[in-house]
Amino acid sequence: MKSKLAFLAVCGCGSFAGGVVADAVFRSPGSATARPPLPPVPAQVSAEFDPQPAALSDRFQATIRKVSPAVVAVDAVKPPQSDPTAKGKPVEESGSGVMVKFPGLRGVVAITNNHVVGAAEPAKVYVTLSDGRIVQPSKIWADAESDITLLHLDDDTLPTIELADSDRVHRGQWVLAFGSPFGLNQTVTHGIISASDRGQINLGSTIRIKEFLQTDAAINPGSSGGPLVDLDGRVVGINTAIASKSGDNSGVSFSIPANLVKRVAGQLIEKGTVTRGYLGVQLASVLDPAEALRLGLSRVSGALVEIVHPGTPAAAGGLRQGDVILKLEDIGLRDENHLINLISALPPGQKVQLVVWRDRKSQSVSVTVGEYGQKPRPR
Repeated sequence: MKSKLAFLAVCGCGSFAGGVVADAVFRSPGSATARPPLPPVPAQVSAEFDPQPAALSDRFQATIRKVSPAVVAVDAVKPPQSDPTAKGKPVEESGSGVMVKFPGLRGVVAITNNHVVGAAEPAKVYVTLSDGRIVQPSKIWADAESDITLLHLDDDTLPTIELADSDRVHRGQWVLAFGSPFGLNQTVTHGIISASDRGQINLGSTIRIKEFLQTDAAINPGSSGGPLVDLDGRVVGINTAIASKSGDNSGVSFSIPANLVKRVAGQLIEKGTVTRGYLGVQLASVLDPAEALRLGLSRVSGALVEIVHPGTPAAAGGLRQGDVILKLEDIGLRDENHLINLISALPPGQKVQLVVWRDRKSQSVSVTVGEYGQKPRPR
């Protein structure tokens, strides 16, 4: 029988010194797997280097020297209503972040997780730099659906690092995770990319965009928002959650891919909110093998439509309850989260072709993507 794992956001609570995991626990079936042997690092991902232990250690140290100045600790005091267990008291949260420069924007942005900062006002957010100085953001941009928050720091002299192209990240690639677990600032751990397309992770009802890199680099409470970097010192992901039975690291950690961060950050900085496409369907949380065989499918892939909401793009396009959406244009769909992520990234008004499985055969359906409603939260 498969064991149950809890998927937990890895921020600290209770005091700024650290603490235990604060976020709600959501259970999902899962099992641990052995870590595969390390394959050669592709040349397009990172420069060639001598795989001998001494050379690898030197490479790690060089990467740490490059990245550490841009890594920050983030402390926030959230209003009581942000946590139903707070009993009317402010909620103190701690996490991590990384400073990045965006073209055309004065100052720098510290990227962190939304579950770290929540609804805190800029005056209640404290960013500790690598040299120990404490600064506060002049503005906060937040996107709860992707769990990304940007803290605007009005200082062009602050050190930054680059966001990588996370589509070029490969399983088995070396990575380093930076953060402030248990209040221990500037902690570094190492590991590999275990998978690059994880979506079946339940982190709460507000997080709708589920697209994660998986790593075995140790991530613990207080690490939320810290960078996962390649050996060239570029951010490939923002550390967000762990799968654990105990609440501590078990070698299964998840990071938001850098390319998703770029898409969200670009819209937040430009217009203060994120515009996303939608179809107007409710999808099954998982298409299991028995259901796939019952429907005449030879493999478990695609997104099963449970409800088509009236007056939506899906209804107008002719999608039906019981359809299994197999492809979006020429992209084969892994599961419902894969479809949600792809549709969300499309501009409203774009017409797309879907391949659906209906009545034990495939057919094409044309749908015009609608706009998913989300109001900005200026602060």
